[in-house]
Amino acid sequence: MTMKALGIETSCDETAVAVVDSEKRILANLVLSQLEHEKFGGVVPEIAARAHLNHIDTLVAEAMQTAGVGFSDLDGIAVTAGPGLIGGVLVGVMTAKAIAAVHGTPLIGVNHLEGHALTVRLTDDVKFPYLLLLVSGGHCQILIVEGVGKYKRIGTTIDDAAGEAFDKTSKLLGLGYPGGPAVEKMAASCGTHDRARKKFPLPKPMVGKPGCDFSFSGLKTAVRRMADALPEEIPQEDLVDICFAFQDVVADILADRMKNAIAIYKDQCPDAHAVVVAGGVAANKALRAMLEKISADRGLRFIAPPMKLCTDNAAMIAWAGMERLQLGMTDAPDFKVHARWPLDPDAPVVQVKSQRV
Repeated sequence: MTMKALGIETSCDETAVAVVDSEKRILANLVLSQLEHEKFGGVVPEIAARAHLNHIDTLVAEAMQTAGVGFSDLDGIAVTAGPGLIGGVLVGVMTAKAIAAVHGTPLIGVNHLEGHALTVRLTDDVKFPYLLLLVSGGHCQILIVEGVGKYKRIGTTIDDAAGEAFDKTSKLLGLGYPGGPAVEKMAASCGTHDRARKKFPLPKPMVGKPGCDFSFSGLKTAVRRMADALPEEIPQEDLVDICFAFQDVVADILADRMKNAIAIYKDQCPDAHAVVVAGGVAANKALRAMLEKISADRGLRFIAPPMKLCTDNAAMIAWAGMERLQLGMTDAPDFKVHARWPLDPDAPVVQVKSQRV
């Protein structure tokens, strides 16, 4: 029998609601982005929570109508229970709990990161175990995905996430928020790659070192210093070149770390077969191309979700809930939310050494 799940995602600045079924069909997938944060150059938690509160009920009704289902047709309600901005998370969780209580529907509190991790199982036929690069504004880690709820972290950032570095670079250069797409667009227009690399020789933290951990804080600092040395009105040529140089270095860092990770994955998993990238930064075409080549060179399939499912969305939450629902992994009505919620609870805690720039 085909099952259906409602998904709700409110962990940051997108209010999102979706309906998926067990046949891997996305029946509705609505995302309302909050433009209010653009003038602040980043997400303001209180503003985000209020916006979620103002729009969540309307979005749920619209998603149900788009999917052509009623609440009695749902087999489960999945909602992001963390990690994220706790005010926003609470809005989504309380909405899901209210709907579940009224209609007697099973609840599933989903780890936002698991939503990203399992998206490729919604869009592609991907079996466990696979190697995952989870890279976004708030997270940068490498995990072996062994099953639903079973993750082994083999690399993480010791300071900042790659997506945060993209956003900060965009802000320093006056390109706006969100920064990732702005920097990528500027970098794509660079036609003189060698010139850009020579003009802006940026550092590559951790490259060449053993292991799979990342560091991006020093790279952010270097971009700030170079930006400070440019005229207040930065010439277009310099904007293009520094964006290309930055993105190129990020690609080199990710490539170096992933080569080490693939070696570990193949050593630990005799049935190693796939490399997956997920999270907002996975939408970057240049980084995708680099990862695809590295995977192919090592005899592994490379998979990335469609662009629209890389950034925060509720289809991934609904699907993660569906996977858990099919395994009988539901939650009590009083489940708690989590501001921090590692996928691998046994991984050592990293003492973050972020630098403010």
